[in-house]
Amino acid sequence: MTITTLSSATREVKIGFDQPFVVIGERINPTGRKILAEEMKIGDYSRVEADALAQVLAGAHMLDVNAGIPLADEPRILAEAIRLVQSITDVPLSIDSSIIEALEAGLSVYQGKALVNSVTGEDEVLERVLPLVAKYGAAVVAISNDETGISEDPDERFKVAKKIVERAADHGIHYSNVIVDPLVMPIGAINTAGLQVMHVVRRLREELKVNTTCGASNVSFGLPNRNGINSAFLTMAMGAGMTSAITSPLHPEVMQAVRGGDVMMGNDPNCANWIKAYRDPTAEAGRGGRTSRRRAK
Repeated sequence: MTITTLSSATREVKIGFDQPFVVIGERINPTGRKILAEEMKIGDYSRVEADALAQVLAGAHMLDVNAGIPLADEPRILAEAIRLVQSITDVPLSIDSSIIEALEAGLSVYQGKALVNSVTGEDEVLERVLPLVAKYGAAVVAISNDETGISEDPDERFKVAKKIVERAADHGIHYSNVIVDPLVMPIGAINTAGLQVMHVVRRLREELKVNTTCGASNVSFGLPNRNGINSAFLTMAMGAGMTSAITSPLHPEVMQAVRGGDVMMGNDPNCANWIKAYRDPTAEAGRGGRTSRRRAK
């Protein structure tokens, strides 16, 4: 079985087919969050700190850190945010940027083995990002689109993923350090979006033997009760072979779906994680201390 190991200075997280599903918290991202963007731009990371701690408390195994702010010094901001997050929590991080200088700034200060988010199938992008991944001994998210865009044909997405895995090998990056994102499209706009992802994930697992991830909340864009759709998607994706997702752990129904999926996949031995998360300690204490008594008449 393929295992992708990520780490901070003191903690390891393993992503794999026979491992518990890994939730990568998505909240440290200024895209669409005007207040957070303005704060990060001026060096105020109080909201970043709060988001990091809240996501870990809610059950995130890793955190994605993004500093994509227009007209800002992204390399500086990303490096500062990574230093801060690593100073307050021990979970491994995904360093998220499309700017090569920002990726290098983040990797240069990171303690442990990071996940680089991301590389696409364009030749120019591959030749810029993969040497950086190899240099720092990181793992990388492979986005299955290229110069032609995002294909609605899942087999075309598989071809792009295969190209990235092969090109990574040319740079000395083992396939276990490539986590493929098959690209989740809004199911409200493309009715077959879920089926497309399940098809690609199965092929990626069976043929390329790589781990997978996705931006899970994309699937519910534009729909009401988004967390209900996200939860259904995640459990089905886990059944198809997906091994991680970038999503928000702050929605209890999403985390419940993931934990329940682990139970059903056999990746939560003796249901230990489920019981730890959901056993009512008050009821347990009551059962332990209850003595037999005659029912009142």
